[in-house]
Amino acid sequence: MNESFERAVEEVKVLDKRPGYGVLGEVYGLYKQATVGDVNIDRPGFFDLAGRGKWDAWKERKGLSKEEAMTAYIDLVEDLKKRFGFSQMI
Repeated sequence: MNESFERAVEEVKVLDKRPGYGVLGEVYGLYKQATVGDVNIDRPGFFDLAGRGKWDAWKERKGLSKEEAMTAYIDLVEDLKKRFGFSQMI
């Protein structure tokens, strides 16, 4: 599983088209849940909009085990490769 997860982490960086912020938030939230677990930091301040968005995306995954988050991340990246294109080999 870890090897597939690490490959997905690299593949999402080289999609042919860049996904929107909503999709990137999903990717970020699942990545953090898979690598760290439940959110363990305070929500960023009001003026840190990007930080708050990332924190919220991570918080939405609360309760998923690391293995569940890895599987969901891999599945999401496979979907993104189809939707946004993936032509580079790693």
